[in-house]
Amino acid sequence: MRVCFVGDIVGGAGRRAFKTVMPGFLKSNEIDCCIVNAENSVHGLGASINILRELEASGADLFTMGNHTFSNRDFLSQISKVSNVARPANFSPSWPGNDYCTFEKNGEKLGVFNLLGQVYANVLPDNPFSYADGIIERLKRVEGCTTIVLDFHCDATSEKCAMGYYLDGKVSVVAGTHTHVQTADETILPSGTGYITDCGMSGAKESVLGMSIDASIRRLAYKLPAKYEPADGPGFVCGIIFETDRNGRCTAIKRFCEYE
Repeated sequence: MRVCFVGDIVGGAGRRAFKTVMPGFLKSNEIDCCIVNAENSVHGLGASINILRELEASGADLFTMGNHTFSNRDFLSQISKVSNVARPANFSPSWPGNDYCTFEKNGEKLGVFNLLGQVYANVLPDNPFSYADGIIERLKRVEGCTTIVLDFHCDATSEKCAMGYYLDGKVSVVAGTHTHVQTADETILPSGTGYITDCGMSGAKESVLGMSIDASIRRLAYKLPAKYEPADGPGFVCGIIFETDRNGRCTAIKRFCEYE
């Protein structure tokens, strides 16, 4: 299976860049399944059914989320209506939505799940390592998935790297998200799991992690209040493309960054 994973889509610029870039990109790269992190897709914070449908029209198949899953409060009542969204499985048990979602093509079944990291977390989630073991078992034994992808939404590079080695040979790919900065360490680990510390973001090129430069400087340099707003202007889309064999082992992985 040939899969594309797109890093955090930030606001209108990220959505526009995805719409502009990805239909042709997915076709030319013969992608079987496109996974998108959409937790920042509504004005930089949260998601909505309408925006997910908009992204689907441009080629997205499955969605992952993160710590801003319900920053758009409307999504609390919407998420149970969509089956192709995986919200963090190790946060609050009161959260609606799915621990994982699946996709099938040409007789192969892919499962994707989403976990939050513990290090530097404002609200401490449950242990992502033990949650990973349980979900992987369900995806393999109950769902019959051969290709399994973890979106590890996490601050610390050390925790992401540790998760990669912890799951080496158990999943197809561990894809890091959350920092919005693409890392240059994509690799296949010794037991056949593809890994990257962060897939990067999709948003405005001239920005601070997709958000307004002026607001960021005001807050960080001068310690003055400023409301964060998504930046606008020409955008780009970052992510990875990977391939798996019939046993779910990653056979190739590469990062990409495509500009409008």
